[in-house]
Amino acid sequence: MKTYISLLRGINVANHNQIRMDQLKSTYEALGFTDVRTYVQSGNVVFDGPEDREANISAFLETRILQTFGTEVTVILRNAAAFKQIRENNPFLTQQDKDPAFLHVTFLHDAPSPDRIRNLPPIREGDDEFVMVGAEVYIFCPHGYGRTKLTNTYFERKLGLPATTRNWRTVQALAQMVA
Repeated sequence: MKTYISLLRGINVANHNQIRMDQLKSTYEALGFTDVRTYVQSGNVVFDGPEDREANISAFLETRILQTFGTEVTVILRNAAAFKQIRENNPFLTQQDKDPAFLHVTFLHDAPSPDRIRNLPPIREGDDEFVMVGAEVYIFCPHGYGRTKLTNTYFERKLGLPATTRNWRTVQALAQMVA
């Protein structure tokens, strides 16, 4: 067994795609996943599952969530080791002037193609900055994520991949749950 974190995109946001976390937890358990735990109401699930099916877990969960809740969502999956690296590799943490309260991570479904990365504009948008590392985009938004143009939709459009964003506090909490 291996520990995973699944990040559901776009549930329980502004009263859209409502899924209760206890029902989501039960759905994971019914699929045979163990030690299932949720974190806050935005679709963060930590669970144990088989190592040999890691490549298929996201699609499997997306199908079951659609069948169970009638909600089409993207499930982005990372294993515990990858999540530890995500936590340790945040390039903004080494910069003294970057308050962690304004850090976010956009998780891409997969690593983008080099062609798509070359089409990205400069790493600054006003005062906001981003750095891509593999399938993650680290974002610093000193005026808050609600005011940035560096949103899920922005990166999905530019990179052609599904994405979901979590604030640094959530990333830290999820990393601790799998430590």
